Amino acid sequence: MKSFICVCFVVVAAASAKSQDVEAFTKSQIAPDVVHVAPSKLLKVEYKKTNKEVHLGNELAPKDVRDAPSVTYSGDPHAFYTLVMTDPDAPSRKNPKAKEWNHWLVGNIPGSDLSKAQVLTEYVGAGPPKDTGLHRYVFLLYKQPGKITFQEEHKSNTNGNRAKFSTENFAKKYGLGNPVAGNFYQAKFDDSVPALHSQLH
Repeated sequence: MKSFICVCFVVVAAASAKSQDVEAFTKSQIAPDVVHVAPSKLLKVEYKKTNKEVHLGNELAPKDVRDAPSVTYSGDPHAFYTLVMTDPDAPSRKNPKAKEWNHWLVGNIPGSDLSKAQVLTEYVGAGPPKDTGLHRYVFLLYKQPGKITFQEEHKSNTNGNRAKFSTENFAKKYGLGNPVAGNFYQAKFDDSVPALHSQLH
């Protein structure tokens, strides 16, 4: 199955994060639950169809994040980047035995042109199980050391084999270093959207 990526992703710029923005990653325990070093720049992430914007832990409804968001940045035109979206709270933050649940994984992004990227894991929006509280949905951008031949199995948007992903292990495997930009939102169960962790596993 050929992977693809919508041009609607190419809309947003990464801005320098203020100190309080960086602190949000530690206060929310994304550092160290997902990464040990918080990103130094803030990604602006927008769900255009529902007019919702991600901002450092704000709460969004699963029904508003079904379609892939716009995520763009001012990248080095001669470099390649990787974008990760992950949920470390699977099936719940109190009992994250399936952490991390990988929602989206895009590699070999040339500069900031996401339309020419390699989709490793197709986007799936938030779908927390009932009675599991708020989940954190984390976007992280990495600058690659060069173009990479990824060994990951391509996962379609109906493939539920996404549990126990490790952003840090993935970054180490391909020499990505620390994330250069990031953002995150939170979401809880919405009875209008199926619980993905149970639906796709």
